[in-house]
Amino acid sequence: MAERAWATAGKKDSPDRKSPGRARLTGVALIVLSLIGAVLSYLAFTVWMPGQQERYEHYRAAEPCSEQATPQEVAAKDCLTTWHFTVTRTESTFTGKVRVYKATLKDKGDDSWQRVVQFSDSGPLFDKLHRGDEVTATGWRRDIVGLSKDGVRQNTSDVPRDEHQGNAGLGALVALLAAQSLVFGAVRLARPTTYGPFVREPYGRWLAFTSICVGVGVGVASTWLGIPWWTVLVTVPVVVCAVMVLLLRQRRRAAASSAKVRRPRRQQDSRVSSR
Repeated sequence: MAERAWATAGKKDSPDRKSPGRARLTGVALIVLSLIGAVLSYLAFTVWMPGQQERYEHYRAAEPCSEQATPQEVAAKDCLTTWHFTVTRTESTFTGKVRVYKATLKDKGDDSWQRVVQFSDSGPLFDKLHRGDEVTATGWRRDIVGLSKDGVRQNTSDVPRDEHQGNAGLGALVALLAAQSLVFGAVRLARPTTYGPFVREPYGRWLAFTSICVGVGVGVASTWLGIPWWTVLVTVPVVVCAVMVLLLRQRRRAAASSAKVRRPRRQQDSRVSSR
């Protein structure tokens, strides 16, 4: 089985039986990478996501500040402030992946002060903003979390959100890549001369590529659909395993069909040589 995998992968990725030291060194590097990935995944689920959830809950519980509140009182009460700005510029740019909507604001009492806010989409307010418009900004913890004009309000990209599906997908992706690196590295340490088929081709590259695509795809789709974030932890590994099973079946079928084609040719060649 190992020899067949190496033959499929080609000589470039086949284990070098004459250099077990290099294989062990690669195995150690892969294990170190797996440990780094495991730590990052652990921090994503124990620090990053709980911190984002706590920030969202604090924002939801915040109340408007009084008009006479001092900066010290605003910080102590963690309340929502209200500012009045003038729009100086709006722009919509395409970054190659998503479209970014930005509005430049200036303080009515201080022309030297300017602030750029960003939106995730063009509606319902951004399309209606023009240069010289006066808007009301809602601030929280030194961030502008929303703009409003004539009763129309839109949140900025800085507003806390209860959307952890993307974070969960990223954490699950890093965990899967860490597990793959751990297995590939451990096999190289245990069997430095016969570690196939745990090589980059054909399985390693496809497994990493599948994990990345599934982790990002499931995270984005779950955010759009509003699926609970914890379902991502189950969906990502299941989908990765299902895709890898399909790929393995396709490779086996291709190998079996190529073997059937080779057998008649060998038999024909043997008949010609006997004659």
